[in-house]
Amino acid sequence: MSFTSDAEEPQTAADAARPERRTTVTDPRALRALAHPLRLALLDHLMSFGPRTASECAAVVGSTASNCSYHLRALARVGLVEAVDAEDGRERPWRSASTGLAFGRTEDPEYPIGHDTVERALADRQVDDEAALVHRAIAQRDEQPVEWREASILSGYALRITPAELRELGERLDALIRPYIGLTRGDAPDGSDVVALHLNAFRHPDAIAAAQAVARPDGEVES
Repeated sequence: MSFTSDAEEPQTAADAARPERRTTVTDPRALRALAHPLRLALLDHLMSFGPRTASECAAVVGSTASNCSYHLRALARVGLVEAVDAEDGRERPWRSASTGLAFGRTEDPEYPIGHDTVERALADRQVDDEAALVHRAIAQRDEQPVEWREASILSGYALRITPAELRELGERLDALIRPYIGLTRGDAPDGSDVVALHLNAFRHPDAIAAAQAVARPDGEVES
């Protein structure tokens, strides 16, 4: 779960009511731009909390306003963020250009993700960032109101399903979750706030070794 700093105003329903725009980023320039960890953090913050100024971003991502402004302009040059008009005529806010992103060809089952590819680096960083976010949520658990503590979910499941069933499950979960996406939801009730939800589903990495162990009479697996 992500949290705003004390200096930030919570995102309102008016801020969030945007038409849905889901984009797959394949431009090598955009992918290389995201190789910088601060740029990825800035993009994630804008997609979680909506339009923010460079100063507001800096207060959350642990950088300076001038440094965030530089990297936001870099993201804007490759079409990942865009400037919006300032309501008070002062510092200009930025927002993500899309309401949902997939990076590169990592969603293509035929595409090999080597150790030296930008797509692999982004996928690994995404997993690391999600894990860090969970650790931060656990560390801050006691600071949250009781209703948020009771509503939080930290669960893992070991399913036994076919590839077709897994695809169907993913589609059904996506359809269930999509009405609550923060950037596009215009009817968020009072008391709502930004919640981080991550879903990962894949054939268990130990499945091949486990099958080999069962198949071998001596229970040994070749290295």
